[in-house]
Amino acid sequence: MGTYVYDFSEGNKDLKDLLGGKGANLAEMTNLGLPVPPGFTITTEACRSYLSTGILPPELRVEVTMAVRRIEDAVGRSLGDFHEPLLVSVRSGAKFSMPGMMDTVLNIGLNDASVQGLAKFSGDDRFAWDSYRRLIQMFGKTVLGIDGDLFADALDALKAKRGAATDVELTADDLTGLVEQYKTIVRDVSGREFPQHPREQLDLAIAAVFDSWNTERARLYRRRERIPADLGTAVNVMTMVFGNLGETSGTGVCFTRDPSTGVVGVYGDYLTNAQGEDVVAGIRNVLGLADLELIDPKAYAALRLAMRRLETHYRDLCDIEFTVERGKLWMLQTRVGKRTAAAAFRIAIQLVDEHLITMDEALERVSGAQLGKLMFPQFDSRAERDLLTTAMAASPGAAVGMAVFDSPTAVKWAADGKDVILVRRETNPDDLGGMIASVGVLTSRGGKTSHAAVVARGMGTTCIVGAEALDVDAVLRQFVVSGRTVREGEIIAIDGGTGEVFGGDVPVVPSPVVRYLEDGLDAAVEAAGDDADVADLVRSVDRLLVHADKVRRLHVHANADTAADARRARALGAQGIGLCRTEHMFLGERRVLIERVILATDDTVRQAALDALLPLQREDFVDLLAEMDGLPTTIRLIDPPLHEFLPDYTELAVKVALANAAGKADKHDVALLAAVGRMREANPMLGLRGVRLGLVVPGLFELQIRAVAEAVTTRIKAGGHPRAEIMVPLVASLMELHLVRDQAERILSEVAEREGVTLEVPIGAMIELPRAALTAGRIATAADFFSFGTNDLTQTTWGFSRDDVEGAFFSEYAANGVLTDSPFDTVDLRGVGRLVRIAVEEGRQTRPDLTIGVCGEHGGDPDSIAFFHAVGLDYVSCSPFRVPVARLEAGRASVARTGADTR
Repeated sequence: MGTYVYDFSEGNKDLKDLLGGKGANLAEMTNLGLPVPPGFTITTEACRSYLSTGILPPELRVEVTMAVRRIEDAVGRSLGDFHEPLLVSVRSGAKFSMPGMMDTVLNIGLNDASVQGLAKFSGDDRFAWDSYRRLIQMFGKTVLGIDGDLFADALDALKAKRGAATDVELTADDLTGLVEQYKTIVRDVSGREFPQHPREQLDLAIAAVFDSWNTERARLYRRRERIPADLGTAVNVMTMVFGNLGETSGTGVCFTRDPSTGVVGVYGDYLTNAQGEDVVAGIRNVLGLADLELIDPKAYAALRLAMRRLETHYRDLCDIEFTVERGKLWMLQTRVGKRTAAAAFRIAIQLVDEHLITMDEALERVSGAQLGKLMFPQFDSRAERDLLTTAMAASPGAAVGMAVFDSPTAVKWAADGKDVILVRRETNPDDLGGMIASVGVLTSRGGKTSHAAVVARGMGTTCIVGAEALDVDAVLRQFVVSGRTVREGEIIAIDGGTGEVFGGDVPVVPSPVVRYLEDGLDAAVEAAGDDADVADLVRSVDRLLVHADKVRRLHVHANADTAADARRARALGAQGIGLCRTEHMFLGERRVLIERVILATDDTVRQAALDALLPLQREDFVDLLAEMDGLPTTIRLIDPPLHEFLPDYTELAVKVALANAAGKADKHDVALLAAVGRMREANPMLGLRGVRLGLVVPGLFELQIRAVAEAVTTRIKAGGHPRAEIMVPLVASLMELHLVRDQAERILSEVAEREGVTLEVPIGAMIELPRAALTAGRIATAADFFSFGTNDLTQTTWGFSRDDVEGAFFSEYAANGVLTDSPFDTVDLRGVGRLVRIAVEEGRQTRPDLTIGVCGEHGGDPDSIAFFHAVGLDYVSCSPFRVPVARLEAGRASVARTGADTR
């Protein structure tokens, strides 16, 4: 076994780090005895060496030679032989699937002499010259960097001249002439002749595949899918088998279950007389897999047997590429298939019911992000709609946007805040940027395994493919359907679940999954009516959520500021309120009162405003506690920056200046301007806010604490079971918390004695400053609980102002690899995460029974929840709509296997 090269017989599916996903799975299929063409894998270690030095490792050339000779011995043909030439393919294969993002070269080994030998050996001149033109075209684009349109235009011109609708109608003589045209293109553009030595072709192709790891589209895909940039790709060199040897040959891609819906059955695409790239490129509309049974029953039967064997072996949906060469089936690739969110839930439960996986494993097969997608609204089927055509549903969802006809326009318009739908004849890997920017993708060609379908499904983007009724013209920037022209910028809507394309906007309704979450399983199933797929989906979601609730350790609370929010959160499964932002209760008509509290220089004026606010604040809390009766309800004292409650200084100054100029000066405005000027801050986010405001402004925190105490008393006397908690924001020192706690305990004792009740209201600290995290052991001496405010903790740890940096430079930081995720979306494990870990450990060293949660929006982020589980938090709190997502992810965190991929 070589250092850099592994024969397919030497690996297995567990060596993905070394052999990449494709190489590991080719080895696994070889070990299973499936018909895999002989070949070998060059490891990711060789790629990393090449990318760091710029040259192929010297020993690699020797190892490749030895591996090629083993292939030659196995098949009885030689690379470069003039009579019976061995041809090989060179394909990428990273650890994580990156469909279409890296390069492939087929038919390595053909040259001006061996093409004649291939023609005689195969008995088919057309096949030989078709294979040669494909090699030059792929090699020219991939290895020599020639614009692929030059080759495509030459092919299209020849077809037009011959009156041929497809390339299979071209003759051997036509293709012989095309080869000469292609060679001329190579010479004129690259400045060199097309290489005739097979080994030079092979070495250059290997280097080109390694180089494709760092193409812009590959980098973009990795950033989106959060694939580490330092993994590198393996290279798979495989004996060519030919699907373009006439009508008894063909190539296809299939799935063991429908990757769009999860329905069990025969799903896939097949093309006769074609090579593999023709299917995934979507340049020819394909046959269904069932058609193969009619064309070649023996090959179809062999394929079905292999599909069942692979699904049983992997215990999951498998995506398979295959070729039929004159009736003989060859397996070219398999992997665990990408699937839509709906398919993920249905397939997970199907495999449980088939006794192939456990419920714990089923939880690992779905994700909170997928559940979130299922909660998106859907088109209203009862609304008046302008149906343009119906095609193949490739990736579900309801997308409405402006039609655009190229990737750069999609990126530009999306950056301007416009929703766009990318419309193409077919997509290719260079369209990735536009696909990411678009809310939907629509193509006139291709099938469920085309590039557009596979990539959109993996990204969760709504997609329809194979809309043959559309005549897409990228030059005129329009498409024509049934005599109607839709131009760039016009609104269209696509339903990726039904394949319907509509003109104009279409109203949406809540998804069946939201109906289930809010109204229960029985109501959702009844609403599904005769739609068995929808009913099956909501049952699958229910079973997995119920199991997640059963196994999870983390409790899930909600961030809710009103009784209505709390009611919705509880209906969605929240087990408490982790954050009630009381500042929201001071907006609207109450704002003038809070202004008086903050700006007053006269105690009488301030107290009058406080007295007016007390009953209003108390009723807010009574309503909230009534909705959450029996569940913990954490009420944060007023927190936001001062400027959010005061008049805008510039606007007020202009108003006063204009009034003075007109001789109509207003004494109140003049006094208000002076007061606002005194309180004005250069950096309000780090100024007088949170606990600081409560300690500086007399009576402010007392108002809120008293309102909480009286609201709890009201609920107790009404027979309720209120569980209010008071949280002090922006604590940086133990003394700050002591001062507030002393005040709170005095007020609680006073109200309890006056009302004749027992008040047990925990008082805790919001940990949202690095100093608080680093001194958590001291702060815990005065805190009944901690709650991490990860939004501010992220800002203060990074030194970022979220409102400014996300639009200013985050895109450049992502492009340069400084950030893989926004730290405001997913918790920064090395920085913020370390502070959280320190605070948890030191807080519990002081107080082992300390309850600890998180109430920043990270509490609803699927990737962050696994960390919060691992670090030992008791609960996460998030917006009501994300509560089901958090419930699922908390369950997944509990059952996650050590070393499982949780990207």
